Amino acid sequence: MTMRTAFRDRIFLALAIALACLGACSVEALASTGGVAVPGSPQAPKPAANTGAIATWFGPGFYGKQTACGQLMTPAIVGVANRTLPCGTLVKVKYQGHLLIVPVIDRGPYGHSGAQWDLTAEAARMLGIEETVRIGTRIVGSAPNTPTLGAPPESATAALTGGAASG
Repeated sequence: MTMRTAFRDRIFLALAIALACLGACSVEALASTGGVAVPGSPQAPKPAANTGAIATWFGPGFYGKQTACGQLMTPAIVGVANRTLPCGTLVKVKYQGHLLIVPVIDRGPYGHSGAQWDLTAEAARMLGIEETVRIGTRIVGSAPNTPTLGAPPESATAALTGGAASG
């Protein structure tokens, strides 16, 4: 394993743990307040989960273009599009035993399928989704909307090092 691969893996693990902790903290906060948002919280999660939301996925036709939230769409970006939620909103998505926390990075979906969510191709792949499906969703928090939001670990590493390659 090269030094660069090891560093990338550590960054990915740290990001995954941070997202998991954020989700757990948000759910715990809701439980301790009976599902009522705590005053002063930056992004108050909605207490009710949507267990039957229709989701589609998008990607290939959008690669190389900028999302509505300012990210460069690539095959590896992990996120979701929603018509109304603010950019950076973190959404816990459940599908057939798979669980993933993704940021809102775009607007949509705009098809005629009645879908409320549009997953990036990588988010859909990670959840095992290959077509239009029903998913469970819950808003669990928010993250700063930056150009690297939803980017794969190597892009986050490049952002942290100013684009310099390590070892």
